[in-house]
Amino acid sequence: MTHLLKNRWAKYLVQALAVALVIAGTVFYIAGQKSITISVDGESKVVTTRAATVASVLEQQDITLDERDEISVATDAPVVDAQNIEIKRNKSVQVNLDGTERVVHTTGMTVADLVEELDLEKGAEISMDESQNLAAVASDIEIITPKAVTLQVDKKKTEVSTTAQTVKELLAEENVSLGNDDEVNVKVKKDTEKDVETSTKIADGQQIEVIKVSIKTWDETRDIAFETEKVKDKNLAKGKTKVETKGEKGERELTLRQETRNGKKGEEEVLKAKVTKKPVAEVVKVGTKEEKKEEKKESSSKSTKAPSGSVSSTWAALAKCESGGNWSINTGNGYYGGLQFSASSWRAVGGTKYAPLPHQATPAEQVAAAEKLRASGGWGHWPACSSKLGLR
Repeated sequence: MTHLLKNRWAKYLVQALAVALVIAGTVFYIAGQKSITISVDGESKVVTTRAATVASVLEQQDITLDERDEISVATDAPVVDAQNIEIKRNKSVQVNLDGTERVVHTTGMTVADLVEELDLEKGAEISMDESQNLAAVASDIEIITPKAVTLQVDKKKTEVSTTAQTVKELLAEENVSLGNDDEVNVKVKKDTEKDVETSTKIADGQQIEVIKVSIKTWDETRDIAFETEKVKDKNLAKGKTKVETKGEKGERELTLRQETRNGKKGEEEVLKAKVTKKPVAEVVKVGTKEEKKEEKKESSSKSTKAPSGSVSSTWAALAKCESGGNWSINTGNGYYGGLQFSASSWRAVGGTKYAPLPHQATPAEQVAAAEKLRASGGWGHWPACSSKLGLR
């Protein structure tokens, strides 16, 4: 009986030990598991794993990393419970940047992420919405960065920031229309390219000048001046001339062209010329005949006295005192004639109606002017002689 009881207790003990081992193993197994979150390009999933390293977890989940992919933790890092592992896949995006094709490798999620990664200036023009997911992009992304250019139209300068790709697009943006003859010059630094095509690409720092050009052509008839021919004539007195043949102007029909640039007219250009009437030269005879000189007898003395009765005795006496009675005297001292007028006094009394200066007038004319002078100031105009003669 005692032996039977011992066997039964031994059996119970073995069973209890087995249950304990199972429970302990289960607890140990559960304790070794970790719950982690794996996110690939924004798509997350929670996995339970007993893997020791991140690399082992990725292998369990069949996740292979490209060399350009980004992962938030090192692949040899240990796995811990509640861990977040974020993976950003590399995307090879075809980008057309300012007309140049290139492949950009990025782990960004959206077009906006790509633009930020390229570090572009604000105001860039992008061919698609910036919220577009890069993984879903099937075509090239075209990006045009703004360019700072100087636009000069008809001498007026404007600083412009533009995403236009060509000169033509820029002019359209700025509402600048080109005439058939207008010119566009493009200057970059010190180099200037004149009269360029509007398909020329825009570059940062360019100076674009639009020259407004108008061209006028017209027909006109103009005179042709005649020449003058001089012919010596021995039968004509020396110093004399005589028109033998009268000159006549000719005529020429012209087709003219004139270019105006920014309002400034250029020189007239003759496109065609046709003489419709030839000019006739004028022929002038020039005398060469010498004439005999006749001696003219002149009187040995020239009377400078006033004719008898032409002036009063008072004025004659005053002239005798002032100039010795010489009515045509001009000594160069600034006083003229018999009564020694100054030029200003002569003009003041209207003497120039007789002659430019007093000594060139007759004695009677000088006295007439003197009477006007005396009326305005008395005999004091001739202070010394009038006192000497007792006139004042």
